[in-house]
Amino acid sequence: MSTTLAAGTSLDFTLAQQLTVIALCALTAYISHMALAVFNDGVRPFLLDFIQGRTTRSATTAVSFGLSAGFIFGLGAPMALSTGVLNPWLVFLPTDILGMLAPKKWLAPILGGAWGAVVVFGLNGANNVAHDLPVDFITAMQQMSTPILFLFALFPVLAITKQFGRKWGSIAGVLELALVVMTMKVWPKMFAGSLAMAVGVLMLIALAVAKDMKQRRADRAAGVTEVVLADDPMASLFSASAARLRRYLPLFMVLGAGVCVLAQMHIFGGGEATSFLIAKGQYSEAAQVDFYRVFGFIPLIATTALASGAYGIAGFTLVYPIGYLMPNPFLAAVVGAVVFAAEVLALSYIGKVLGKLPSVRDSSEYLRSSIGDTLQLAILFGSLMAANAMGGGLGILVVGGLYLLNEAMGRPVVKMAAAPAAVIVGGILLNVLYWLDLFTPIKG
Repeated sequence: MSTTLAAGTSLDFTLAQQLTVIALCALTAYISHMALAVFNDGVRPFLLDFIQGRTTRSATTAVSFGLSAGFIFGLGAPMALSTGVLNPWLVFLPTDILGMLAPKKWLAPILGGAWGAVVVFGLNGANNVAHDLPVDFITAMQQMSTPILFLFALFPVLAITKQFGRKWGSIAGVLELALVVMTMKVWPKMFAGSLAMAVGVLMLIALAVAKDMKQRRADRAAGVTEVVLADDPMASLFSASAARLRRYLPLFMVLGAGVCVLAQMHIFGGGEATSFLIAKGQYSEAAQVDFYRVFGFIPLIATTALASGAYGIAGFTLVYPIGYLMPNPFLAAVVGAVVFAAEVLALSYIGKVLGKLPSVRDSSEYLRSSIGDTLQLAILFGSLMAANAMGGGLGILVVGGLYLLNEAMGRPVVKMAAAPAAVIVGGILLNVLYWLDLFTPIKG
């Protein structure tokens, strides 16, 4: 399977696509202003204090900016420029900040819509300028696709190893390797990691469910019964949060429709690997990848939503894979609205189920950490490949040096975004050296 993208990756959108992005950015900024939902999972727990009046809007905005800025400029923008596909870090994290920043309700959608306009009108200009430079670091960044796509396929193996030990991890690793090799041999046009990831995630879930069922049987045999505390303050908080979100169900249905339509237009990818797959036109494979990621985020999003009273901008992210596969935007809008309605209405039930399946709940933590581990290595390795493509040894020295300097300085740029940001800074520096007649760009 080829993982190389066309050299002239474009961010030239149609009018319908431009209007969709602008309208969705306006909507998400308004929802953030209302503290009903944000995209950044790290910000959501802080919203409870804001909702209950224990902290100010400006303080919450500062938290949101601090937790999101590195991802916007270090990961969201570089990924969009290198793939020609928008992503949630570029589209939704800024509207988290702008919506919370707006002092008035009417101003939030204006600021959000303005950001959407910057995205759809400004990125293509920046993309064209970058491609015309002597050192085309945007095209070089397409080198990141191969390590991201192939190393990402290993996240179920890491999760199984972390949760269930070396034996099961080794079995999963051998099985995934065999499936990747078989897929490349038998179905060369398919994304090689698709089948392997599916089997790995199913294996993890099966092991977790089996462990929980075994523990419940042991508890029953020992005469242990569940104790439900009617006055449990957490149960009361969860119930109040779920009720708050249900009051705004129509607004969430509009949000679900908008996100699903954006995904259906195939100008948006929900993750790093997905962006490259969307750019290559492999929509069913992209749907598979984002579907598997859902299992790592449902418990986190459900519990933080119930604890804070604020939902996720993309919900459980199920609207991503569903959107990729929809035949037209009208059907995508209907299905997206229905999916979001079902998610919001089922939050309390999902919280109760997760409380009874601790191993399954733990599996989501291991999945998320494993996704982070694989992507950190893949993005770092891919960034060094990009550095080599645009500047050889000097490129590696500059990009690797910037990454190491960021580590030594205590990570002012978050680790996941540091390497792509270093490629852009390094690319600009190599162009300056070229204009000073101190560097000759690598050809080919």
